[in-house]
Amino acid sequence: MHFRRQVAIGPYIADFVCLGSRLIVEVDGPVHNEIGQRKRDAQRDIYFRNQNFRVLRFSNDKIMLEMSFVLKTLSAALATPTPSPSLQGGEEQEVRV
Repeated sequence: MHFRRQVAIGPYIADFVCLGSRLIVEVDGPVHNEIGQRKRDAQRDIYFRNQNFRVLRFSNDKIMLEMSFVLKTLSAALATPTPSPSLQGGEEQEVRV
């Protein structure tokens, strides 16, 4: 699978995107734990889901300390087709790991 880095999607810039699988991967530093930022992240994720993307969020720590978990999660997400349109009408929850 091919991922592009820093891709503009509408008014937002996604960290990593696999366009073929409609999968966005966001890498979150400590600022993403703040309440205001979590609300903004949720709004971004809703926008992305409404554009028929799935969103995975990983903390910097998770990537640095648990890379095998991150890779297994990505592999599983890439092996699962993206529903079109979303089976839950855009109401599914974000995946923050």
